[in-house]
Amino acid sequence: MTAVLRLLRLLALGLALFPFARAAAPAAAPAGDPVKIGFFMSLTGRDASFGEAALRGARLAIDDLNAAGGILGRPVELVVEDNRSLPGESATAVKKLLGRDKVVALVGECASSRTLEAAPLAQAAGVPLVTPASTNPRVTAVGDCVFRVCFADPFQGAVLATYAWKNLGLRRAALLVDSSASYSVGLAEVFAKTFTGLGGEIVASQKYAGGDKDFRAQLTAIRATRAEAIFLPGYYVEAGLAARQARELGLTATLLGGDGFEAPQLLEIGGEALEGAVYSTHYSAESADPVSRRFVAAYTARHGRAPVGLAALTYDAVQLIADAATRAGSVERGPLKQALADTREFAGVTGRTGFDENRDAQKAAAMIAVRGGKCVFVESVRP
Repeated sequence: MTAVLRLLRLLALGLALFPFARAAAPAAAPAGDPVKIGFFMSLTGRDASFGEAALRGARLAIDDLNAAGGILGRPVELVVEDNRSLPGESATAVKKLLGRDKVVALVGECASSRTLEAAPLAQAAGVPLVTPASTNPRVTAVGDCVFRVCFADPFQGAVLATYAWKNLGLRRAALLVDSSASYSVGLAEVFAKTFTGLGGEIVASQKYAGGDKDFRAQLTAIRATRAEAIFLPGYYVEAGLAARQARELGLTATLLGGDGFEAPQLLEIGGEALEGAVYSTHYSAESADPVSRRFVAAYTARHGRAPVGLAALTYDAVQLIADAATRAGSVERGPLKQALADTREFAGVTGRTGFDENRDAQKAAAMIAVRGGKCVFVESVRP
């Protein structure tokens, strides 16, 4: 164990008495029946990296809450369900969490399409659902029980298009869209509208289905258009594979993506082919904010590496539910939902969170570039 790692572990132990989002003195041990928070994510299957990162963030939040006395003096329990990255499984998982486990709130999913499966069930039951990273606008449109602690696709798509035009000087872009994912389709639509509005040209729009591994036909068609950029609003597996195949075909266009790129496996899959790629996400572990720095230190001490944005967003989602319950003085569905809706200045790891009338968080985007085989924070931007 290096001296730095030993220091980080000691720091993490000290921070256990001071949860990041809730400044606190040592509290009495929580007692009584646990407050159950349901968690549904892709812990196995194609998108397991997302679920694993989210679960690490959620568990750290639960540990910090219990170290600070729990919620309203009661211990907090995270009830976990794996949807296996499969369609239909999120609804099954949420039915179990609501009916069998009687959770007071839900945290999940990352993929918009899977959150959209679960959201109507939460709405019908009157149980608040807080998604860490589902960005499709239709997610919170389901009803007043659904919240998100991330920005939405209209914001992210506009940021990416504006950044490509103004900061990268790109004028001709092609789209490579996962037609089976609400996230990908929605992000592509906003990007195209914003990019063309600025004066850019969408020279091609090619489609694939989630889980595909061969993109050579689509990329060959894009190559003929002389595109300067390829916008791939998909997830890290397809992004890495498409990057490799694009370079094999001789394409030199800049690869652009959204927060679906963010996973350690992105570089493992894409390797050198991703050099120069740019994507937007919700958070950077390089943030200088003191709350973020303490979170990064504790997370790194526990897991041996810095957190990705999804871990930080999920930590905030769990802590925000606890904060709302404390303000409401209750974990009953109605008061908890109202307290969440009233959130305006929650000081979390990913910045200050407040919900607008659509229960969407308003935040800046972190721009990340792949340089020298690493994902490097460039700057925080707004459209």
